[in-house]
Amino acid sequence: MPDVRKSRSRGADGANSAPRAHSPLKLEDFLPYRLSILSNTVSQAIADDYQQRHDLGVTEWRVMAVLARFPGLSAREVAERTAMDKVAVSRALARLVEAGRVDRSVHAQDKRRSVLRLSSAGWRIHDDVAPLARARERELLARLDTDERAWLQRILGKLLVDANSK
Repeated sequence: MPDVRKSRSRGADGANSAPRAHSPLKLEDFLPYRLSILSNTVSQAIADDYQQRHDLGVTEWRVMAVLARFPGLSAREVAERTAMDKVAVSRALARLVEAGRVDRSVHAQDKRRSVLRLSSAGWRIHDDVAPLARARERELLARLDTDERAWLQRILGKLLVDANSK
């Protein structure tokens, strides 16, 4: 049986440091990291377009895209649908409301709940940015053949269902 005792090394101050039995994570092969890098790279390519045109951040655009698809959500519901941090969504919404891109009203039955919708200015921005986002997506997916695109959709669907069920 191999000797599995952990050796200790002395730090600069002479004190014992942590055991030396480390197993570094190979980040470049770690699926969550790779998905994050892909997402960030693709999102930033699209964001470069709308940041220059509309002074709009990634979180703000995602909030607008969700409200275009699902008008009348609350801030909490936007955060849930996007899996984004509630604080980040709240800040993005504050900026969007202040800029006149999102209208906020009070729910008829629950006065504590806000109801969010794109304003006409928000729709103009959405209708400018959405085709750019779709074009970038087409460029990315063009690197894959038809079968690979279908498999990618299936795999992402399975992984997202599994992630959401935890």
